[in-house]
Amino acid sequence: MMEPKAEIKSGHAPKRINNEFLELLESQFPINEVYTTLKLRSASDFAQALNIHVNHLNRVLKKIHHKSTSTIISEKILLESKLLLKNSNWNVSEIAFALGFSEVSHFNNFFKKKTEMNPTQFRK
Repeated sequence: MMEPKAEIKSGHAPKRINNEFLELLESQFPINEVYTTLKLRSASDFAQALNIHVNHLNRVLKKIHHKSTSTIISEKILLESKLLLKNSNWNVSEIAFALGFSEVSHFNNFFKKKTEMNPTQFRK
């Protein structure tokens, strides 16, 4: 007995959504120029780009990665911030801007919350 098409499609849709999300996320990195900035930073930015509801995106990613969309994005931004702090001569405000933070203090708070040290301490 054949499965209904809806069931077949539903098995592939989460994988496709996950792959498209990861491609979009990865396509923004590495950041090589000081005056570029991330275009997609929030779960809703990605959902809009993928033309799906943010709750659906979150459900798919939680099922596959056991993490929320926002957590996956934050982890990638944190990884890139560490790479930029270690491997570039950009100052902290340039890194903050490139990663889409409107204020350096927001970047400092984000970084300290995730690593328990500020960006300058990490760089040393």
